[in-house]
Order: sequence, then structure tokens, then C-alpha cells
Amino acid sequence: MNTDNIDSEGYRANVGIIISNNEGKLFLAGRIGSNSWQFPQGGILESESPTQAMYRELYEEIGLKKKDVKILAQTECWLKYKIPKKYLRQSTPLCIGQKQKWFMLKFLSHNGCIRLDKSKNPEFDRWRWVNFWDPINEVIYFKKKVYKKALIKLGPYIYPDGIPNKSIEKFD
Repeated sequence: MNTDNIDSEGYRANVGIIISNNEGKLFLAGRIGSNSWQFPQGGILESESPTQAMYRELYEEIGLKKKDVKILAQTECWLKYKIPKKYLRQSTPLCIGQKQKWFMLKFLSHNGCIRLDKSKNPEFDRWRWVNFWDPINEVIYFKKKVYKKALIKLGPYIYPDGIPNKSIEKFD
């Protein structure tokens, strides 16, 4: 049976997915039952590679298949964030945060292929294309730093002449 992959420090192995369209806009999805927005993400099961988990999560969360995207890059190292105590779920072993491999994908299809209802328990109920730095202002506070790191590391793959020049110091 596939289970969550939580390391000895309490970090759950996870993938984060950034999708860029032809205009350099990024896909952002709204979580069901809240005002929060985020990139698609999800756990890496013990039997999966990060790439396999990314494709599975991509389909489950937003209905996209391998043919709908192209992998431009993946982070080499894990990017980590801790989950605040008020959001921790009691589990064994205890998961205190996520360690993520981030992917930058190029969207190859059309917006009609994006479907938020492919899972029995959908995570999102809305989506939109946003400017490069907008996700940092939209995501829940404890993920802001990891989003900033992922965008800085992977942004050059969609902006080879330099990522959009916006002050990012305010996100710290």
C-alpha cells in the first residue's frame, strides 16, 4: 500500500508545480472553502519518484495529462517549510512540514483541458492565470518563503533574459 513519505525529521516528501502559459503567466488555484490560493502540490508516495508524483498530482488536482505540459526544470534540492502548530494534524509519524521538489512546466494545451473535478475530493474550486510574483501575495503566510525560493530558482526557465523586475524583499 502507498503511504505518505515522512522523513526522520518529520518532513513529508512533496512536489510543487508551477505552470506557465505562453504569456509568462502562472497558473494559480483557489482552495475549496477558503479565500486562499496556491500552486498545485501534493505528496510523493513511497512507491513514486518526484516526477511520477508530479504527473499524478497534476491530473488529480487540475485534470492535466503529460501531453498537456512540458517539464522545463526541477529543483535539485528539497525546499522546506514548517507547518504552524495550529495547522498540524495528529499523525504517526508526526508531519511537521513539507520538503518539496518543485517543477516548472510549460502549458501546451488549451484552458478547456483544465478540470478541477478529476478527484473524488477536489482541492480547488477556481483558477486563474497571474503575473509572475502574484502567487507570493496570494499563498498562505507560512508558504511565502518557499514560493519565493521556487520562483527565483525556476523563473529563469520561462524568462531566460531575467525574471520580471519586482522588489521581492517585501516577501520576507
